[in-house]
Amino acid sequence: MKTFSLALAAATAAVPAQAALRFGCSTLTIQRLDPLVEPGNIPSAHLHQIVGGNAFNATMEGDVGERGTCTTCTFTEDFSNYWTAVMFFKADNGSYHRVNIMQNTALPNGINGGMTVYYTQQDFSSNGNQKITSFKPGFRMVVGNTAANSRQANGLKFVCLKDKGTRFPELDDFPKMTSQADCPGGIMTVHHFPACWDGKNLDSPDHQSHMYNTVKEAFQNSGPCPASHPIRVPQVAYETLWDTRPFASIWPKDGRNPLVLSNGDVKGYGTHADYLFGWKGDSLQRAMDSQCMFTGCENGNPLKSQAIGPMNSCTVPKLVDENIDGWLPELPGRPGGMPM
Repeated sequence: MKTFSLALAAATAAVPAQAALRFGCSTLTIQRLDPLVEPGNIPSAHLHQIVGGNAFNATMEGDVGERGTCTTCTFTEDFSNYWTAVMFFKADNGSYHRVNIMQNTALPNGINGGMTVYYTQQDFSSNGNQKITSFKPGFRMVVGNTAANSRQANGLKFVCLKDKGTRFPELDDFPKMTSQADCPGGIMTVHHFPACWDGKNLDSPDHQSHMYNTVKEAFQNSGPCPASHPIRVPQVAYETLWDTRPFASIWPKDGRNPLVLSNGDVKGYGTHADYLFGWKGDSLQRAMDSQCMFTGCENGNPLKSQAIGPMNSCTVPKLVDENIDGWLPELPGRPGGMPM
């Protein structure tokens, strides 16, 4: 297993700064690929919504930041990849339709899809007087368990949107909806990753054990890192807004939940997300060492940024030849839907 020396722990003595990144990423691709959990498999077991750098492939090793040539994210030095399971709507006749994602209200208009990515330090506005250490090339992690049938760890949530600005309450499973009008703005999934690293392993067999979760709810203060995982890294979080509004006229009238994740989960407890670090050079460390906040980090202060057009035009080849659009008789890769 690849390791990185714990000697970097000495960096914690450096003077901390207060910085936070919040930025949009347009859709890179929607495919059955998973280079973390199922490296090399074409296709993987279920469909993913993927954003970020164009080095994304069925197998990914080494320094991704040095291989990317474009990115769907705001910052041009960020060739990381961020992905989640896809949400589907199941009609009364048993067919499935993919639910599109839409941009967050905090993002500029025109982003294709629009997953929101955060790198915070301790909470939404501070670092708790700690040195925040950037991830290293080759780092990756997963949050969530596709087989979960009950509440998982803090930080994996659903939000019923009255509008795009809604953030509470946070729910452990799909919102209870008798009609689409119960969540007129759609549904948001929230994935907060652990922020304590063991300082040695860039990955682990379960893609989680090299990290320790001190995350609380809704960008609240994270607790101290334990001795086993002493290195505080940026708190990565995704917000993904799913546009359920087109299904209002065919919402089940019997109270049945019509929403299902692409891994076959009809409850929502199996929500999960993957992260593969790909920032170029020391760009993320420079950002974490700065005083910038959100859009104030753009335009070279200290990160290079790009307009929406280049974000939307960055793509990768389609490696899995299957239809994922329109009404489908089954979930891609999961005959009959295979509900949990």
